[in-house]
Amino acid sequence: MIVDDLADVRTGDKGDTLILSVFARDRAAFETLERELTLDVVVAHYGDRTTRAPRRTALDSVSALVFELPGQLGGGVTGSAELDGHGKALSYHLLGLEI
Repeated sequence: MIVDDLADVRTGDKGDTLILSVFARDRAAFETLERELTLDVVVAHYGDRTTRAPRRTALDSVSALVFELPGQLGGGVTGSAELDGHGKALSYHLLGLEI
């Protein structure tokens, strides 16, 4: 099973921090994601570009998990030579993660 089977993902940025919001499609999916989609799993999936303490926040009322990964955007929109300075394509990378 992959994340895409259970959820939709939106992404955004704050400086060089990638922010991923994972919205479960139903309550059972949220319970699976909350158990399996740990902070360590997500950080490992994105490799060694996370430069400072990452964070995962569970939003039970909307069946969502929010991940903040500092350093993933290589300096942010105005400070990066990356093609995807906002990190929009990086949400699709999470959807393919096998859990």
